[in-house]
Amino acid sequence: MRTLKEELNEQIPRLRAELHDLVQRGGSTIVSEVTLSQVVGGMRGVAGLVCDTSTVEPDKGLIVRNIPISKLSARKPEEMFYLLCTGRLPVARELSALEEELHRRSAVPAYVWDTLSAMPADSHPMTLFSMAILALERESVFHRRYEEGMHKEEYWEAALEDSLAILAKLPTIASGIYRIHTGKPAPVSSDTTLDWGADYARMLGLADSTGEFANLLRLYLTLHCDHEGGNVSAFTCHTVGSALSSPMLAVSAGMNGLAGPLHGLANQECLHFVLEIKEKFAGVPSPQQLSDFIWARLKDGAVIPGYGHAVLRVTDPRFVAFHAFGERACAEDETFRIVDRLYAVTPGILQQHGHAKDPWPNVDAISGSLLYHFGLKQFDYYTVLFGVSRALGMCAQLILNRALGTPIVRPRSVTTEQLKGIVGSERRVA
Repeated sequence: MRTLKEELNEQIPRLRAELHDLVQRGGSTIVSEVTLSQVVGGMRGVAGLVCDTSTVEPDKGLIVRNIPISKLSARKPEEMFYLLCTGRLPVARELSALEEELHRRSAVPAYVWDTLSAMPADSHPMTLFSMAILALERESVFHRRYEEGMHKEEYWEAALEDSLAILAKLPTIASGIYRIHTGKPAPVSSDTTLDWGADYARMLGLADSTGEFANLLRLYLTLHCDHEGGNVSAFTCHTVGSALSSPMLAVSAGMNGLAGPLHGLANQECLHFVLEIKEKFAGVPSPQQLSDFIWARLKDGAVIPGYGHAVLRVTDPRFVAFHAFGERACAEDETFRIVDRLYAVTPGILQQHGHAKDPWPNVDAISGSLLYHFGLKQFDYYTVLFGVSRALGMCAQLILNRALGTPIVRPRSVTTEQLKGIVGSERRVA
């Protein structure tokens, strides 16, 4: 049985050698061509960085370390972190060792709470979340050891130490922010007898007599753990980390990207849509009522929230996992029934409409509705929950990038005048 650190210590020399060999043999190989539309359009689709933790396949969905997410939905978030870092799932003793590591580091310094209590009462939960992670930089092993002259081959070890410290504290910090935000009594300390997801659920303080809310949080944290390296939060974390900023600084920066409405707010918008339907029809509409409502919305030029995806061309497997949970845990809930009926009606309408590249539901079409059912109704908190999960992927990517000596991110930019010149030159040639 090995600890996570011991497993990485075994793997990293081989990973370094493989990458070095790739560059030596094929360093001049063209990987991607870039169009002017991609330059202007946020580099969408440009292959420009390495991310081994996960990929998103149009016909399969999220693949974590070569395993489809559909086959991982029963796994704990801690298992996902081990998988993200090492490429394999831990055996029971390895998982137990990782859980003990996280328990040992779970205490949140008092100055973090002092920092948050000094903020205005109406501060957004994501602002508090980012600030709390930023405040933890005082504890950074990487920062301290870098100042002491740490050898670059040891960077990953210090990054691992910081990542474990961040992840261990995030459920306590995130639940504390929820309690501050909702006026509940002071933050609750971690229970070291519970796993990461169950402890987070307990500290939030919502009623959970059946244990299904804890099950939902485990599932949520697992399904949202990573999503390639090019999404705003992961790429921001990677860019900041590439400057050898500590993991605390990098993860906090990633959370600031996640807080943006074009990245982390989709599940809130989908839930608003579902509740709008519920209010309009005073409950669950019939299939015909829902069909008429969707067609009217499309004719007005509006989209159907939660349907379509930038990459996927199938139903998001994460939606399928959440749907199966809902059928088991809250099948009679009106919000879930509306989501279920939308799933039955919407794809066919979008296919008839013909304008949607992907008529299938993504994960955001359902996740907020399940949280709402269990009493988590503060919409502006949902992105914090997303951030707790996505930190697993951010930290795993940071550790691996430090292990492989990934250089600082520095793409070249061009001016609009230069683009005009390129287009004009092509026209003259034509």
